[in-house]
Amino acid sequence: MPISGTPSRDALIDHLVRTRIAGQVATPRENNLAHYRALANGDRNYWLGLELGDRWSDEQDVLAVMAERVGVSDDPEHRHGQDTIDPELTVAALERMAARLRKAAEGGQRVLLATGHPGGLLDVHRATAAALRAAGCEIVVIPDHLQTDEGYVVQFADVAVLEHGASLWHTHSGEPMRAILTGLQRAGRPLPDLVVADHGWAGCAGQLGVDSVGYADCNDPALFLAEAEGTVQVTVPLDDHVASPRYYDPMTAYLLHQAGLA
Repeated sequence: MPISGTPSRDALIDHLVRTRIAGQVATPRENNLAHYRALANGDRNYWLGLELGDRWSDEQDVLAVMAERVGVSDDPEHRHGQDTIDPELTVAALERMAARLRKAAEGGQRVLLATGHPGGLLDVHRATAAALRAAGCEIVVIPDHLQTDEGYVVQFADVAVLEHGASLWHTHSGEPMRAILTGLQRAGRPLPDLVVADHGWAGCAGQLGVDSVGYADCNDPALFLAEAEGTVQVTVPLDDHVASPRYYDPMTAYLLHQAGLA
């Protein structure tokens, strides 16, 4: 099913819908609304490393942002069944992310890549790291012996991940990113100029003042709220764990081509 080479914009949109990266995604409406409600009620597990205060305590305000930036239904009475990610919004966000990657490449910036969703997005970040390095960027090497309550923070294929029990771990926490940035400061090393990530890795970096771009699913509203507030520069809406990681290859190719990194 994945298409070879760099797709056109229209071909990518078609691919995103066919693979359910966007369009009618697997995440059900009731799961989306439950997560929006939990965030609005102050559950920090859904804040993804951000400090949202009481600014998003109205669930309907959260839904409005998600409808605008992701393409979920804006109907508060639609409470069960299918929900959607607008593929046009996905591609538009990829193009905004590409502009920030181009800036990083042109400036030879220090870039840190990280994922809390290694089962789906690890290779997206790995390919991005390789392209940025080839363009002259410094890919930040994280300090050794970093640890959080969930496990060890390690770097695999140039991408920072959480390791637990000899496995790469799925996490929404911002603490692994906090550990990296604190470790860099302790070592007297400069912070990244840019973080490319997802989940709490992207949210925490933005919260701590580092330029941050990332990916998020329609049931993870925090990064979209952060983009609306300017804490995170770009958030790309997508299903972050589809049937095969290879389905993301055309999206990655399009991103790197738009950034001038192909």
